[in-house]
Amino acid sequence: MKTVAVIVQEGFAPFEFGVACEAFGLDRSDDGIPNFDFRIVTPEPGAIPSKLGFSINVENDLSFAYEADLVVVSPTPKEYWPRIDERVMDVVRHAAARGAWLLSVCSGSFVLAAAGVLDGRRATTHWMYADKMAQMYPQIDVDPDVLYVQDGRIITSAGTAAGLDACLHLLRQELGAEMTNTIARRMVVPPQRDGGQAQFIAHPLPQVASMSLAPVTDWMLSNLREELTVDDLAARAHMSPRTFARRFKADHGTTPAAWLNRQRIIHAQRLLEETHLGLDRIAYECGFGSAAVLRQNFTRTLGTTPTAYRATFCCRLDEYDSTPEPELASSMA
Repeated sequence: MKTVAVIVQEGFAPFEFGVACEAFGLDRSDDGIPNFDFRIVTPEPGAIPSKLGFSINVENDLSFAYEADLVVVSPTPKEYWPRIDERVMDVVRHAAARGAWLLSVCSGSFVLAAAGVLDGRRATTHWMYADKMAQMYPQIDVDPDVLYVQDGRIITSAGTAAGLDACLHLLRQELGAEMTNTIARRMVVPPQRDGGQAQFIAHPLPQVASMSLAPVTDWMLSNLREELTVDDLAARAHMSPRTFARRFKADHGTTPAAWLNRQRIIHAQRLLEETHLGLDRIAYECGFGSAAVLRQNFTRTLGTTPTAYRATFCCRLDEYDSTPEPELASSMA
């Protein structure tokens, strides 16, 4: 992915628009991150008013978007949903037809829906608008409970910060885990929120600071190779298993098992990128036990095999030895 076009229209949401600019538009070459040819485009170049009463001047029409590797669609105000600009929909259809990446933030998914590229696919949008999308486009499998959804090369996200999660998810596929973590650190955001986490969390912050689960999750990250059960984690948190599971879901928007599995996948990505360890060893280090279990979870989560991922992102591929380390293989027999 080398070229990125962000489509803005009248009434755009500044924060969500800024998310795309932050993720794809900044020069991070000092950190070893490749730059994208990033351009903001619109149907009619000139002053484009935002929903907050100020305008930005956009110099580019939509022509660049017809060739871009990624087309990002910013949120669209609900009063525009019944009459999406046909020129924008044509860009979206063209991108889908030629296999480019498409990413919508929040209500930008209504543009993709109007263009017909979400028909027969699973998608999401802000939870406040999910019922409306399902009503307007019954041919779309609308999931109101997740941060983002990837279906093929189309990614739809929920509102505000979930758009940033979706951008990091795409960057992880294009640049690898380590570069994406570098970008996330620059943004001062966590790189590991998974798309399946809940949009709406009853208690976004722990009600009592002393009961924070951060020490437990930090310990989990330091002990990924161990067999970590809810009972063991609950004991470490000085809670009953039921209370721990409920608190974890309330704080993190997902179950302990799902969160742990995602952290193990991210660690596997790092090891595939940075080392020439065999798959059995990586599986052991990440807590998957065997290469077969690693492959199953890796492929289900990322849509590619560990070997294919390494071929794309490992800078030491010529040193890679696929033979399992004998001492580990014998100890696991």
